[in-house]
Amino acid sequence: MVSPTTQQTQLDRKGVLYGFGAYGFWGLYPFYYLLIIAAPADEVIAHRIFWTVVVSFAAILVAKQWKEFKAAIANRQLFCKLAGAGVLVATNWSVYVWAVLNGRVLDTSLGYFVNPLVTVLLAVFVLHERLRRRQLAALGIASCAVIVITVGYGEIPWVSLILALSFGVYSLIKNKVGADVTPLVGLTLETIPIAPFALAFIIWLQATGAGTLANVSPVHTVALLMAGAVTAIPLALFASAARRIPLSTLGLLQYICPLSQFLIGVLVFHELMPTARWIGFCLVWVALVVLTYDTWRASRKPAATEGD
Repeated sequence: MVSPTTQQTQLDRKGVLYGFGAYGFWGLYPFYYLLIIAAPADEVIAHRIFWTVVVSFAAILVAKQWKEFKAAIANRQLFCKLAGAGVLVATNWSVYVWAVLNGRVLDTSLGYFVNPLVTVLLAVFVLHERLRRRQLAALGIASCAVIVITVGYGEIPWVSLILALSFGVYSLIKNKVGADVTPLVGLTLETIPIAPFALAFIIWLQATGAGTLANVSPVHTVALLMAGAVTAIPLALFASAARRIPLSTLGLLQYICPLSQFLIGVLVFHELMPTARWIGFCLVWVALVVLTYDTWRASRKPAATEGD
């Protein structure tokens, strides 16, 4: 018989592997969007939303989770939370796709680097946790990074901030409802409320001749049709991770995604890295080192580091 401690360790290991899979998948997303670069961002988002629902429903039937789906949809409070999560993730998708298609992969990388710091802010303002000194220092350094980039660029890094905030709140919701719904059912309920609008938009685009589905190339068409699977797989992995491991651990795993996107932006897409952007990124990385060290210290000696 497996002891409770051993079983929990196994669950945690699975959660970490799911997290690695989700963030690794997301980190390679810019390559996928090269296949559908002929489509505008709004069309890509519509296809992502609609085909995600189709794929999720099919997976529910295969996994025989129809009973769980009906129970979840009958829970009004749970459904409203997941619908809110759906709006947040759709916002995140929209900004991310627009940024990649417009040559701003490094902005997306910065946004996801900032996300763990947003998680700390949410823990303070939503969960009413008390900031430790190192957490406060990390937030201060990150704020300096935003100021440097804003001054150097002449504009607020809105892409990065929206991505960080939307996914931070989305992660919080998924962590809270993880025990009440399976990852597959949760993903389906997130996208159902906005799927009809996505389908109507796709139909309108195709009817007016503005849609790119079947009008560019076979590779483009297949890539658009695969948008649901490409979207659902990492989200399902993320949901599985969110219900098994603490939000702080999930935040640390998230570094995989922005690091991958940073390397892709610099080495593959050759995006410019002026001095202000380098300084801003370096400040964020310093903040993340401080935050990671604080998280490690707190996990080892929670009582001793409460006010540290």
